[in-house]
Amino acid sequence: MENKIKILHILESVTGGGVEKRRLSLAKLLDKNKFTQVIICSQALRYIPEEIRKNGVEIIEIGELGSPFNIKLHKKVQKIIDDYRPDIIHGAVFEGVTLAAVNGWLRKVPIIIIEETSDPQNRSWKGDFLMKIFAKLSDKIVGVSEGITEEYLKEKLKIPACKVQLINNGVVLPREVNNAEISNAKLQFNIQEKDFVIGSVGRMLSDEHKRFSDLIDAFAIFAKNKTNVKLLLIGEGPEKAKYLKKVAELDIKDKVIFAGYQADVTLFYKLMNVFSLVSAREAFGLVLAEAMLNNLPIVATRVGGMKYIVDDNKTGFLIEKSDVTDLALKFNILYNDSNLREKFSRAGFEKAVLEYTEENYVQKVANLYDELLTARKIKKPW
Repeated sequence: MENKIKILHILESVTGGGVEKRRLSLAKLLDKNKFTQVIICSQALRYIPEEIRKNGVEIIEIGELGSPFNIKLHKKVQKIIDDYRPDIIHGAVFEGVTLAAVNGWLRKVPIIIIEETSDPQNRSWKGDFLMKIFAKLSDKIVGVSEGITEEYLKEKLKIPACKVQLINNGVVLPREVNNAEISNAKLQFNIQEKDFVIGSVGRMLSDEHKRFSDLIDAFAIFAKNKTNVKLLLIGEGPEKAKYLKKVAELDIKDKVIFAGYQADVTLFYKLMNVFSLVSAREAFGLVLAEAMLNNLPIVATRVGGMKYIVDDNKTGFLIEKSDVTDLALKFNILYNDSNLREKFSRAGFEKAVLEYTEENYVQKVANLYDELLTARKIKKPW
């Protein structure tokens, strides 16, 4: 281990989100002969921590930060740094950024990288001020989309361009799905062969974020007088009860499918004709890249990183957030034009393969590590 470059990742939690999935990508694909990795987080739940550990990366749970000034937790991180002696500390999510920047600087870790993984529209001025400080303490601040790097880091926070690095998120290439799996899933969820299925994937934690309510309202308009349309929603969370109530009030219970949380979403993309994500904010929108890799045309809101992922009128349609009428109209256009769906699908797949795979993401992270190691003249006899 002493001959390898040591990387210490710090996150908020390791559950099922995009940030954790990218750490799994790094665990799988970053050169194990050259790098060794450890992850610090508040808690580790579900299947991703198990997969990360299978790839030889230790996960250390230290509890929630709560406040940026939680001295007890900072001291825990400092003890881990002293024991592990990382060459690179890499923090993501605000809590992870806080712990990485402050303690990496205090313990003189050679390279400090922080990563903005959210779309911080609602971040307070205090949060923005702290991010500016953390950026000063760091060697690089990574943005996971052009929306984050250009609009937030450079324009709003005025962080020098030389400190900002764009590394688009990446997703796993979809597995092969056979016809029997598709047939069984359609049978399970009462999807007929003739049905036109609009789908979406996301955690139902806050409607102010994911806006599944807008999607349901638009679908109700689109579905009027149509017998062969379905809305397929993948995800769980406390808002689900409200969505079930809304579907009942709109009298579309027979057309809306709540499939719950699914660890393997690839099969469900194969049940869809169109994918839609209508979030009010989104740093990147990993599910958009996943859907494009699964050859689906997209309808998404023109917010955050999503407006850079989806090329309007080329890989799908972009709409203004909460414009339910326009959303229903776009669904209707795609419903009536199979050639347009095919055109969008093909262009989206080509773009996603070129820009949004996990291999591409890991290579860019590895390049950043190498660039900073060279600048710091850190060499080890691998």
